[in-house]
Amino acid sequence: MRQAGREPLSLALIDARNHTLHLFGQYQRALEADQLAVPLLATLNPPLWELGHVAWFQERWIGRNLQRARGVQCDPLQARLASIESNADRWWDSDQVAHDTRWTLDLPGVDSCRAYLLDTLESTLELLEKAGDDDDALYFYRLCLFHEDMHAEAFAYMAQTLGLPLDKPLQAAFTPQPMALREPLLVPATTWQMGSASGAGAGFSFDNERAAHAISVPEFEIDAQPVTWAQYVEFVADGGYDRAELWQPEGWHWLQGLAASEGRRGPRYVEQIGVGSGAVLQTRFGQTMRMQGSQPAMHMSWWEADAWCRWAGRRLPAEVEWEVAAHTAARRGFFWGNVWEWMGTTFRPYPGFAPDPYRTYSEPWFGTHKVLRGASFATRARMKHPKYRNFYLPGRDDVFCGFRSCSL
Repeated sequence: MRQAGREPLSLALIDARNHTLHLFGQYQRALEADQLAVPLLATLNPPLWELGHVAWFQERWIGRNLQRARGVQCDPLQARLASIESNADRWWDSDQVAHDTRWTLDLPGVDSCRAYLLDTLESTLELLEKAGDDDDALYFYRLCLFHEDMHAEAFAYMAQTLGLPLDKPLQAAFTPQPMALREPLLVPATTWQMGSASGAGAGFSFDNERAAHAISVPEFEIDAQPVTWAQYVEFVADGGYDRAELWQPEGWHWLQGLAASEGRRGPRYVEQIGVGSGAVLQTRFGQTMRMQGSQPAMHMSWWEADAWCRWAGRRLPAEVEWEVAAHTAARRGFFWGNVWEWMGTTFRPYPGFAPDPYRTYSEPWFGTHKVLRGASFATRARMKHPKYRNFYLPGRDDVFCGFRSCSL
């Protein structure tokens, strides 16, 4: 989809909107009696806010954007057209509406929000029909497609946080698959072209993927798949959550805070870890389920991933190592796409970085967030790309995240 022309983009935008509405329907079914109320948490948004924001973003960068054909050369500070919803900016502009105030907004009802989603999509598709064929002309259509796919995954992990039951097709789709355990892979030294190319014909890329640059990578050994529950249980059984020497000081402080508030002695949503049996019971969308030992361990913070690696005498991969392996070692068994994977790398700009018109996508988070690579079972297939950089604060464990390791 990074290279998609108008027709496949049109179909993908319709598919994304249908998926968004289907996921929102899970919230309606579970929370209608409570008027879609959810607790104020740093990792959540009110469902109606999340829904409207998706449409607002698309209208902001396409329907209201007089410079949409300029792509990354668009001036983000230009005057823009009025929204078809007079209060749209006051409700859904994520740069202006502080997170905690979203619970007290006078948001419109479900029917009005759904109408806004349909009207903005119709406008987008009409403009797409008249758009040019080059990367600049299609840039914002691709950006808005991927933005909606990101929020669809956010709907999924928020449902996990809230313990919402899902319909059977989604429950089946949102289940990580068991993996065949393979020996770690030795990847030879190489010079790797890190990042995504830019320029005519290069297709879409996110600003934090640019500019492309060469990195000399020594030989390294990396796990063929993310760490499994069977491997993680050994760390718990060996007192991993009680041994300060395995944790970075800030991570140990993070863990002690959770231990004091909720008795945390294992990953998030885990109800029980059988140290003798190896059984792991984890809550999945409101249902307690037994995890298979060969499934990827999931809902680990960066601190937990780093502590496991220290215990195992290993380390988290550098971004470039993961990217090299994903591109060159797939035929030898390098498997990704079940869970997001924490990297040892702090989220920083590549050399030559320049922000795209959506200025707050990457730049505000450099230096504080950690990088995740890969994708999860809830990531739309068109979003999965070995150059894509996800990023979260190291304490986040609500997303569908795990990790793999490298030799020291």
